Amino acid sequence: MTSADNLQAFRRDGRIVIVGASLAGLRAAETLREEGFTGSLTMIGDELGEPYDRPPLSKQVLTGWVPADGTTLPRRRHIDAEWLLGVPASGLDLAGNQVRLADGREIPFDRVLISTGVRARPWFVESEAALDGVFVLRTREHAEGLQRAVAAGPSRVLVIGAGFTGSEIASICRERGIAVTVAELAPAPLVGALGAMVGEVAADMQRAHGVDLRCGVKVTRLEGDAQGHFRRAHFDDGSTVDADVAVVALGGIRNTEWLRDSGLAAGVWGIACDTGCRALTLDGLITDDIFAAGDVARCPNPVYEYRLISLEHWANAVEQAEVAAHNMVSGQADRWPHLTLPVFWSIQFGVNIKSVGVPTFADEVAVTQGSVADRRFVAAYGYRGRVTAAVSFNNAKWLDHYRGLIETAAPFPPPNPTPDQPVDMKPVPVDFPGPQLLAQGATVVVTGHDPGERRVTAAQQQHR
Repeated sequence: MTSADNLQAFRRDGRIVIVGASLAGLRAAETLREEGFTGSLTMIGDELGEPYDRPPLSKQVLTGWVPADGTTLPRRRHIDAEWLLGVPASGLDLAGNQVRLADGREIPFDRVLISTGVRARPWFVESEAALDGVFVLRTREHAEGLQRAVAAGPSRVLVIGAGFTGSEIASICRERGIAVTVAELAPAPLVGALGAMVGEVAADMQRAHGVDLRCGVKVTRLEGDAQGHFRRAHFDDGSTVDADVAVVALGGIRNTEWLRDSGLAAGVWGIACDTGCRALTLDGLITDDIFAAGDVARCPNPVYEYRLISLEHWANAVEQAEVAAHNMVSGQADRWPHLTLPVFWSIQFGVNIKSVGVPTFADEVAVTQGSVADRRFVAAYGYRGRVTAAVSFNNAKWLDHYRGLIETAAPFPPPNPTPDQPVDMKPVPVDFPGPQLLAQGATVVVTGHDPGERRVTAAQQQHR
């Protein structure tokens, strides 16, 4: 049989398994059927229930506008899949082409898509994390519990972490008239994603809305009462805060532990892939039957010097899923690259924040339109003299223009002959916190000497 005949037979009778039944997994399944795949399709997910949308959990669900069970993702078409829900995957056997489940079952496949995403980073002391009134926010159950706690009218809510999720939660609490303390180890909110200059704007915005914002401090202990309810938080500067609810918003952990012995290049940063979403092995070889999409995928982007980038963005998950699904059922000459620039949005304290590109890939930033004082502006980000990203506060109509600048490697700072151009467009250092993950040392080591024996194995981290 020719390769074309083999591909046609696979599209007709092949077995595809999707591990991760959320946004990326569902969109990939729908795309597979739209592309004409009629073989067997299996969806594996560790949560019970149909795939649902996560962005509303920290927005509409917490405000009470949408119930947690009202976030189910709409279906674009029937996917005719076998659903294996409520049991996580525990391993991937590349030699035997099987996905192992935690209950002992082994699911055979011809090709597999990994879209296991991320989970919320828990509080570091298990007994304190178990206190009544201590929450994380990632699943529908998390959102439902937190919404009830906020609706009960607590005297104060403590939010640990001032990233986008933490800031959105603080905003909703202030809208409800609830006192809020936000604790952030960095110098300002959002600084890890948008840099110091925009972080200062976010800090002023929070304080103007009555948030007790404490930056440069660390929460060291969560204290409960005799009934096991959270009551007080202790800080490393010796101060304390009394509150009824604590929300741990310290980011996510990519769900890759189950791939530890698979031979894939998977770790704390995600699963390394090519631009076609094909996973790489530890040796850096491209697999032709293993694909990844969504928050867990780490793909090179030519706009950013082909560096591997993983993104926790809604649109990125959808676009990667469609690219991965198309490539799973297409020949080499017909495959697509995932080259779309990421976009992101957040609503907090009455301000619509949107971005295009990767702001963390920058060394300078400049306000190119509008007024920071009015919280209506656009900030452009540059790296070595070219535009790499843009962030808008209540001024999103210009982002398509900046997308074009990024895609064409326009010079930074960009010439913007617009009526709202600031008088002073002088760039300033973007000033991101140091990348702590990069300080952890090597994650792989090369073994062997002969070219036929050289391999890469995972390095065992030494914890001090």
